[in-house]
Amino acid sequence: MIARIWRGWAEPGSADDYERHFADEVTRALSGVPGFVQARLLRGTDGDRVLFTSLTFFTDLDAVRAFAGADVGRAVVAGPARAALVAWDERVTHHEVVVVAG
Repeated sequence: MIARIWRGWAEPGSADDYERHFADEVTRALSGVPGFVQARLLRGTDGDRVLFTSLTFFTDLDAVRAFAGADVGRAVVAGPARAALVAWDERVTHHEVVVVAG
């Protein structure tokens, strides 16, 4: 299994907008991708901004390509996310999941 990790930052006043976008639109889009396993959105603080960390899990890199396209390291940041965020990682990281507990 592959974990795809991405971060974005929002001002406190627009953080709930991004959270709603992820919960509604991102999860809906991901659920239609063959090989998508699960998504988690983490929310924390980073100075005076809200930090979001997205963890998405796919069966393999082919499934990631089905979501992200040929350049799997490119972040997928749709219009509503760009409107709610003030900064984001342009590139994502991918990691092989080697231990699952719980």
